Amino acid sequence: MDAVLSALEKEVVDVFVKVAAIVNLPRSVGELYGILFISPEPMCISLLMKKLNMSKGSTSQGLKILRSFGAVNTVYIPGDRRDFYEAEAQLKKIVGGFINEQLRPHFENGKERIQQMEQLAKQSGEEFFIERIDRLKGWHKKAAMLAPFAASFAKADG
Repeated sequence: MDAVLSALEKEVVDVFVKVAAIVNLPRSVGELYGILFISPEPMCISLLMKKLNMSKGSTSQGLKILRSFGAVNTVYIPGDRRDFYEAEAQLKKIVGGFINEQLRPHFENGKERIQQMEQLAKQSGEEFFIERIDRLKGWHKKAAMLAPFAASFAKADG
């Protein structure tokens, strides 16, 4: 495989870099997923580094993040000792993994923090603080309700 990105590869990588930015993931994660998504063959770390002009550390860290929520799979190539990677192409698996690994822990931590803020607001006796924390509690509840919606949306994988 050529170590220079084709016009198509550049466009696909750019799309996933923008998606990574939206969900607050490092640029390298979008670049790696994009090149793996458009690659017909699994790729090893050294080729990913060459194609994306990326350090080994950024490549390894990006792959670790992608593996953590099931966006890439490790592939065995007979006769080769290196690890090869391919993109998971089913949206429901990626979104489900992302929700479990990235969002759910934040919602759990957020719930505990809001409870702590609620106690502090009540201790202050200031109605303004109590109202603001109630509003924050409502926002958190609505945001937590979006996670299952996102997962069900992804099941209609196209």
